[in-house]
Formats: sequence, C-alpha cells, structure tokens
Amino acid sequence: MQQEFSFQVSPETAGNADALKHHLSREKGLPFSEIRHVEVLKRSIDARQKKIKVNLKVQVYLQEDFKEEKITTPEYKDVSNADAVIIVGAGPAGLFAALRCIELGKKPIVIERGKDVRARRRDLKKLNIEHVVNEDSNYCFGEGGAGTYSDGKLYTRSKKRGDVKRVLELFVAFGATKEILVEAHPHIGTNKLPAIIQDITKTIKKYGGEVLFNSRVTDLQVKDAEIQGVTLLDGRKITAKKVILATGHSARDIFFLLYNKNIHIEAKPFALGVRVEHPQVLIDQIQYHTPNRGEFLPPSSYSIVKQVGGRGVYSFCMCPGGIIAPCATSPGEIVTNGWSPSKRDQATANSGIVVEIKPSDYAIFGTSPLAALKFQQEVEQKAWLAGGKTQTAPAQRLVDFSNGKISGNLPETSYKPGITLVELGEVLPGFVHKSLQKGFVEFGKSMKGYFTNEAVVHATESRTSSPVRIPRDPATLEHVQIKGLYPCGEGAGYAGGIVSAAIDGEKCAEKAVLAMG
Repeated sequence: MQQEFSFQVSPETAGNADALKHHLSREKGLPFSEIRHVEVLKRSIDARQKKIKVNLKVQVYLQEDFKEEKITTPEYKDVSNADAVIIVGAGPAGLFAALRCIELGKKPIVIERGKDVRARRRDLKKLNIEHVVNEDSNYCFGEGGAGTYSDGKLYTRSKKRGDVKRVLELFVAFGATKEILVEAHPHIGTNKLPAIIQDITKTIKKYGGEVLFNSRVTDLQVKDAEIQGVTLLDGRKITAKKVILATGHSARDIFFLLYNKNIHIEAKPFALGVRVEHPQVLIDQIQYHTPNRGEFLPPSSYSIVKQVGGRGVYSFCMCPGGIIAPCATSPGEIVTNGWSPSKRDQATANSGIVVEIKPSDYAIFGTSPLAALKFQQEVEQKAWLAGGKTQTAPAQRLVDFSNGKISGNLPETSYKPGITLVELGEVLPGFVHKSLQKGFVEFGKSMKGYFTNEAVVHATESRTSSPVRIPRDPATLEHVQIKGLYPCGEGAGYAGGIVSAAIDGEKCAEKAVLAMG
C-alpha cells in the first residue's frame, strides 16, 4: 500500500532516512516495521522563521517494496531521409526543438556558430587568463548555449507556458540526477551539465539529425515573404521551408541582420546593473539565522526585490557557492555572469543586482528597434574602458559603492580575469547607479548583514534578457512577416532561462512540423 503525505520537519530529520521513518510512524500513526520505503516527491526549505524547517511531500510504501522506474527518452526513430527543419542555435531552445522534431518524424539540422563542449573550454580558458574574446566561442556561444557553462539552474515560473516536468524528465533521461524533480529550485551544476548536453547532441545525430558547429549564419534566404533557408559565413547555403531561430539573447549580429533586411523586430525593456559577491558563510548566517548552517542545509541563496524611485531593483541569477565569470561576446566590452558547481561548494556567493530599464531610458538612441541594444552595448563598453581595456572588471566594495567612495583596496574575488578599483558612477548610467546605491541600503534593511564592505560589486551585469523582441503570431508562432520563420527562446524575447527556453523550443518545433503536414 502507498500513502502520500505533506509536512514540515527539521533539516536533520529530512536528511536522515531512519529519522524520517520514525517521524512518520510517530506523527502519522504508521507502524514503523511496515514502512519499507519513503520516496521524497518534493522538497523545499522554509527559512522565514528563526527555526529552519524543510517542507516535504513524500510517498510512503507500507508492506510494499519500492521499485524505481527508470526515466528514459521518448521512442525516437531514424529521420535521416525526412523533411528538414533548420534550427539556428544549439542552446536549450535549439536542442529541445531538435529532439522534438525527431520525435515528430522530421529531420533537424542544427546550426551553431560556436564550438563543441570540449573545444569551447580552451576558448573560455583564454578569456579568463589572456582576456581574449572569441566572438563565436565563449560563455554564450557554443554547444549548449549560455547554460552549459553558466550553472544549469532549472527553476522557472513559466508553468503556464508548457510542460516543465517533461523538460526536467528529459534532462534526467540524459544524465541529470533525479533530485532535479524533487527540489523546489532544481540545479544541475556547471561541472555536470556539459556531459548532459553532449549526450543530447549525440542522440540528435544518432537518429539522423545534423549538428553543424563552427557555422555562423550570416543571411536568411527569403522569397515572397517566405523563408527558403540560410546562408553560412563560408558561403554554404542550406535550404528548408522551416527555420527555427533560437540564437540566444547575445547574438547581436542576428538582430542587425534582421534589421538590415527590413524584417520586423522591436526594442524590448530589459534590466541592467552589477554582480555582487559576498562570502557564502555570511549569506548562510543571514538566511539561516545561525553561525553555522550544519551538514543538513545547503548553501543558502536569496531572492530580493525592492522599489526604488518607481523602479524595480532586484536580484537575478543568484549563485550560492559560486563563481563570477567573464561573459563578453565581443572585444571591447565587459559582461559578468555567475555559475555554481553541482555541490555549490565555493567560498563565495554572487548575484546579479539589476535595475529595470524602461523605453524612455533608451530613447536617447531614437526610435530604432536596436535602441535598447545600443544602450546595453554602451554600458558594457564603458566598463571595458574603465577596466583598462581588458577583461579586468571595474569594482568597489559594497558600502563604498552606495556612498560614492573609492575603496581603499579590494579583496580577491572569484572573477578570474581580476578586478580594478573604479568609482562605478563613471561606468553606470546615472539613474542605474543611484537606484543601485539606494537599493543596496534597502536590501541591508531586509537582510541584516548584507550591506557590508566585505561584499564586492563588479560591473557590469547586462545580459539579463534580450533587448530585442522578434514578434511572432501567437497562434502559429511564425514571424509576423516571414512565413516559415519561427523566432524562439530567449533571443527572440519569449523565454527567460533553460527550462522556459526548452519549452519554447519544443512548442516552435511542434508548430513547424504541424505546418509541414
């Protein structure tokens, strides 16, 4: 017999199988000797009170053995000779679109400007150590897209957009731990995600799909407002009547291509700010109300939102036990992001702290659909200049930042290219700078101990989302102007993370295949 229960317990009880059985026996009146297995279905931490609790949803097996069901991929069939769908971009939107095409009997041709996972690592090393930016191979471009080397966070609020469970189970089928099905804020880890991405790529190839690396799309072939295919940098033309455009939020060349071809795009509000790093032990102490979190609690995260002068100031992509990474995609700019390994066991915690950017803010660049992009670009270039025309990031201690004071010195941070003392008012737009200065003070009121000079502020955090939207018909998901072109994922303005991008990739694939008949 099986019974399902939801309840709260201490972290120590939640982390010990026998203690959990004793709790169920005592609190739910279940005979201890009859409890064969307790399967945790959902787990989250409630740190709102001084005494930390863990919320659990469990399935209890009474006088019945637990048989673990292996999660497998769908029944894929060979599509080598099927009609083709071109997919531009091998991030989560592109890869999940490709898998869905195979599942539905069509051949995906995935075209990725960057390199495969292994070759990509060498370019990341050069970026971190030699400050050399490869425009086609970096933290944003390459096999798996931006998610591969920036954490693998799988938490999403996009539950109305599609089947979150299906996406998570596919990740498990390709090698992720089943814990991502249980945790309230699932996370794979940068050390584990590359192997999973490689397995997805191998599966696409195994069943007849193609994956072309080092292949930058430079033109779209369009005739009578209908897509015909794409042209690559080396001159090759690949034809297909359906093209899914899943290039990510940093593929600026694609935005310029569409603009220059008079294909409709729109400027889109986004957010911009800094990335702040604290000692992880300090964040644990603030969030868990204890000097030592102990072995049964994970490194703590935080999520915080404040209104400052009518603008939202909020945390973004918080990485407990993580590292700050250089994520520029072109020479002459500084962009920061964060990631954590699967154990989240680094000594520091970091998070983007950003300010909402409104259409009136980028009106200085006119009414062009590229106005928000140009605003974003200008701030990144100022950071590069302030950092000495290298990937060395301009930085201040946190309290000094809010007080407009040049820090006397800076501690070491996890940002490998290094940091340099700069008063960040020289880098950030005035309203962003002032909003952040006040925002950090407000954060400190809500999280006692957060507002400290132990923390370091790095400029800039600017790739929170795409500054451009590629409009599409809500019913067909085709571009409003070009038949057969499916704008998809973060770069098109329809997703905000790995899971939502994967969901959008699947939806675009389904619409494309349906239109093929």
